[in-house]
Amino acid sequence: MVMPSMEIENSSQAEEIKLQANEAFKAGIPAHKYSQAIDLYTRAIELHSQNAVYWANRAFAHTKLEEYGSAIQDASKAIEVDLKYSKGYYRRGAAYLAMGKFKEALKDFQQVKKLCPNDPDATKKLKECEKAVMKLKFEEAIAVPNSERRSVADSIDFRSIGTGPDSSSLTTLVTALAAAAVAMVVVMLVVGIAATAVATTVVAVVVVVIGACWWGGCTSGVFSKSHTVNLDVEPQYSGARIEGDVVTLDFVKRMMDDFKNQKCLHKRYAFQIVLQTREMLRALPSLVDINVPNNSHFTVCGDVHGQFYDLLNIFDLNGLPSEENPYLFNGDFVDRGSFSLEVILTLFAFKCMSPSAIYLSRGNHESKSMNKIYGFEGEVRSKLSETFVELFAEVFCCLPLAHVINEKIFVVHGGLFSVDGVKLSDIRAIDRFCEPPEEGLMCELLWSDPQPYPGRGPSKRGVGLSFGVDVTKRFLQENNLDLVVRSHEVKDEGYEIEHDGKLITVFSAPNYCDQMGNKGAFIRFEAPDLKPNIVTFSAVPHPDVKPMAYANNFLRMFS
Repeated sequence: MVMPSMEIENSSQAEEIKLQANEAFKAGIPAHKYSQAIDLYTRAIELHSQNAVYWANRAFAHTKLEEYGSAIQDASKAIEVDLKYSKGYYRRGAAYLAMGKFKEALKDFQQVKKLCPNDPDATKKLKECEKAVMKLKFEEAIAVPNSERRSVADSIDFRSIGTGPDSSSLTTLVTALAAAAVAMVVVMLVVGIAATAVATTVVAVVVVVIGACWWGGCTSGVFSKSHTVNLDVEPQYSGARIEGDVVTLDFVKRMMDDFKNQKCLHKRYAFQIVLQTREMLRALPSLVDINVPNNSHFTVCGDVHGQFYDLLNIFDLNGLPSEENPYLFNGDFVDRGSFSLEVILTLFAFKCMSPSAIYLSRGNHESKSMNKIYGFEGEVRSKLSETFVELFAEVFCCLPLAHVINEKIFVVHGGLFSVDGVKLSDIRAIDRFCEPPEEGLMCELLWSDPQPYPGRGPSKRGVGLSFGVDVTKRFLQENNLDLVVRSHEVKDEGYEIEHDGKLITVFSAPNYCDQMGNKGAFIRFEAPDLKPNIVTFSAVPHPDVKPMAYANNFLRMFS
């Protein structure tokens, strides 16, 4: 069969455009090059929609921009066009994996292996995917039902972390042991046991009891609160120390300086910071109202994503958090960047130091599913312990979902909703103390994105939705608000003003993942007019620890 001349011409043009798209994709930095590649692949598809390669290539570009929902759609279309095109399954499997959908990913990599039985790369990725699914099934099998789950925070007493009792605890312990020993001597002598046996028994009891207490302090560091003794931090520890229960500015500065030099914080103080932060967050509503007095200012930062040295740069540029210089960090403090622990402990420490100096909002990456894949869980396990993994997961569930500044500016990590008529009172009423669901108001607050055209559409991420300017304006009007500030998306300049000036995206992780070439930004609002003053900044050097260093091994294979 001879192809019509128009079809031949379209195919030729499409191939030329595909080559241009490939070049844009290879450039890839800054991030808009991936967007340019997507636009070019789209033009090629419009000319020749029955070429599976174009769909799979566009899927790959979407993956680079973390638009996994769009990647799955395009890869599925590539498979529809050519059922034997292995890259279609490969791209879709990689996108499913990035979303934490391991079982769906496994099916696609099984198909890749079937189509390419001798491909060592396909074999390797299939084996890793099988491991991930096996681990997931094991975790599901041993999981404790929510109704039976106990709070890990309630089992921790940070004062029990150390290598030995302090003087007051030791005195109490010795007194108790002496009393027990005297009582035992009396009993044994009354029943006629020889003095040598009495002495031996007393010594043995004392040694066992002291040893048990000492061993508990050295190894677990976590006692039942009703059976703790107050332990000293070992004298050889040279890092930042909290004196008593109060986190001071001097401590936070010392801790940040230690982190900057890649030194660790003692577990005792890490526990203290996280537990104290938990108590403060639990007391907050799901929607927090912030009042900025006249002639005062307030700073909103977007995603930091474990880029600790860029966080320090924000403080260098804009000052440390204080009651006179308050901040709101708008979610996604952790994951991807390999200094996520340093970031979250710093933010939590400032919260402990002065609750009104810093506000913290939950992002989609403050969740177990994301932390398991994108590095925070592995980093915490490596730098601290498994107990901290569970504790952070619990504390993240306490983070508020949104903030309103002076009753006029609505600040949320993701975006707006799939239905009209959502009031601020509806957000306040959300029971947030859980892992984020896959639908509903809480999910949409954490995951949704704006789109340039009116109405609503499917999410390019595969979770939440896309919403247009009309949705934004209706929400603002119905709630007597002036502006939406959100984060969640990399922007070349660190920010983007959309929806006729009614929505600003702010992103504070410059050169995201050491590869996107974007700037970071933060927004300063001055009361009473609250006009946004946007400050942009570039990335600063950091130690040679690559992003995703602690991420899921399987995911790193695709990075």
